[in-house]
Amino acid sequence: MTKRPDLSALLKEMPPFVARNHPRFKEWTGYAGRTMANLDSLKQTSGIKRIMLGNTVAYEKESLILFLESRSRIIS
Repeated sequence: MTKRPDLSALLKEMPPFVARNHPRFKEWTGYAGRTMANLDSLKQTSGIKRIMLGNTVAYEKESLILFLESRSRIIS
């Protein structure tokens, strides 16, 4: 069985909703904003709650962290 990392430390760092164009988005998630947009269009982010902030998509931090944990694994 593959072990999943605990990324709950991100809860303290992220705002309640994280915009794809946030300057630290890639640092926090490991994904570029455009990559997340592509995953959205391919319907691979259905578990993440999204809202529109103006013209920008933002993700609810708790569901974003669960998504990241589900797509991550510990390698050593």
